[in-house]
Amino acid sequence: MGDLAIPSSSWDSRARAYRAMALFYRDIIEYLKRSNVNYVDDALELLPTPYLQCKVKLKNFQHEALKAWLDAGKRGIVVLPTGSGKTVIAVAAISELKTPTIVIVPTLDLVEQWQRVLTSEFNVEIGVYGGGENVLQPITVSTYDSAYLRAGELGNRFGLIIFDEVHHLPSTGFRHIAEMFAAPYRMGLTATYERQDGLHNDLPRLVGGKVYELSVEHLAGRHLSEYELEKLYVDLTRGEKEEYERLYKTFTDYLVKCNIILRTPHDFTKFIMRSGRDQKARQALLARSKALDIALNSQKKLDALENILLDQPTEPTIIFTQHNKLVHRIAQRFLIPYITHVTPKDERKEILDNFREGKYRLIVTSKVLDEGVDVPDATQAIILSGTGSTREFIQRLGRILRKREGKKAKLIEIVTRNTAEMKMSSRRKQTRRDDASIESIDY
Repeated sequence: MGDLAIPSSSWDSRARAYRAMALFYRDIIEYLKRSNVNYVDDALELLPTPYLQCKVKLKNFQHEALKAWLDAGKRGIVVLPTGSGKTVIAVAAISELKTPTIVIVPTLDLVEQWQRVLTSEFNVEIGVYGGGENVLQPITVSTYDSAYLRAGELGNRFGLIIFDEVHHLPSTGFRHIAEMFAAPYRMGLTATYERQDGLHNDLPRLVGGKVYELSVEHLAGRHLSEYELEKLYVDLTRGEKEEYERLYKTFTDYLVKCNIILRTPHDFTKFIMRSGRDQKARQALLARSKALDIALNSQKKLDALENILLDQPTEPTIIFTQHNKLVHRIAQRFLIPYITHVTPKDERKEILDNFREGKYRLIVTSKVLDEGVDVPDATQAIILSGTGSTREFIQRLGRILRKREGKKAKLIEIVTRNTAEMKMSSRRKQTRRDDASIESIDY
C-alpha cells in the first residue's frame, strides 16, 4: 500500500501488516473506498440469513427513533424510558437491514424475553449464548458475559450488533465486546444513558452517539401512564438517632481532621482506596456505612409503609429497598412475597405470574427488579431505600408506567429526615419534571 496510512491501526513488523481492533472495520473499509484502493475483504464471515421480515407496528416516536438511527449511518444509541418499546425499535431495525444480528443483554431473564419476542416476530429459530447454551443462528441473543468470552469466535459473524441496557457496555471488561466485534452496524438501547463514573463518554466510540432521546415526561399520558411522585419523611427513634449521630460523627470528624472534601463520586472512590491503607479511614468508612444502614432501615419507615398499605388496600404495589435485610423484615411483618437475587428462578416466576394474575397484590424486592426482568403491571411503587443513583430512580419509576386506560401511577419515597439519606434522595431526583405532582408529607 505504499505510504497509505490505515486509520486506527498500527504496523506489526512480525506479521508485516497493519493491525486494528475489529471495532474499526467499517471505518477502514470506508477509508479504502474513499482512497480508491483495491482490496480484498476477508474479515467478515456473515452467517447465511433467511429473509427477515416482521409486521411490527411502530408508534410515531418509535418511527422517529428508527429513522434517526438510520440517518446516523445505522449506528448510535436510542434513549427511551422503561416500558416505551425499545425492543420494538430493535426488531424493526433487524427487519430493515436483513443482516445477521446479535443482541447483547445483561441477564438471562432478558435472554429469554428477547428470544420470545424475536421468535414471535420473525418465526425463525433464535440462537442463544448464555446459561450453558451455545447455539449460533442468524439472529442470536447473548449475555454480555458470554459475548465477552466468545468474541474471538463470534466477532466476525454478524452485520448488526444490538446492545440492550447499553450503559453496561463501557465497563472495563464489557467494552472489549464492542472492540472485538466487527459488526459495521450498531444500536444501543437504554433508559439511563449516563453513568456516575463518566464512562458513558466512551459510548460514541464503541457504538455511536446518542441519536434519539425522549424522557418520561414526553411520553407520560399518551404512551406511558400519567404519574404522581410523593415523598414521606420519617424520624429516627431516639435510640436510632443517638447511634446514627455517634457513627456519622466518627466519619465526619475523620474528614475534617484529614482535610478531605468529598464532592464527586471520584472523590469518594479515592477515599475508599485510602481506606485500604489507612486503618483510621477504614474505621470512618465503616462508621458511615453503619450510620446509613440505620437511616435506610429505620423502624418508622415500616410504620409509614403500614399506613400506606392500609390506606390503599387494592393497589398492585412493588416495594423497593436497598438491602435484603429490610426485604426480609417487610416480608415477615406484612406477609408479603419477596424476590431477591438468591430467589430461585422458578419461584421468582411463580411470584411474578401470581402478581400479574392478581393473586398477589404486593411484592417486596431489593435491586433485582430494577432492571432486566419483565415485571407485571403495577400502579404503585414504594421506595423505602435506595442509592443516590438517577438511573436506579428512573428504572424503578419505569416499573409502574406501563400504559393502561384510566391508570395513574404513583411512586412514593419514604426518607429518613436529618440523615444522609436526604442528600441521596435529592441526587436521584434530577429526573423529576418541573410540573410533576410532588407532595412532601411529614409522618
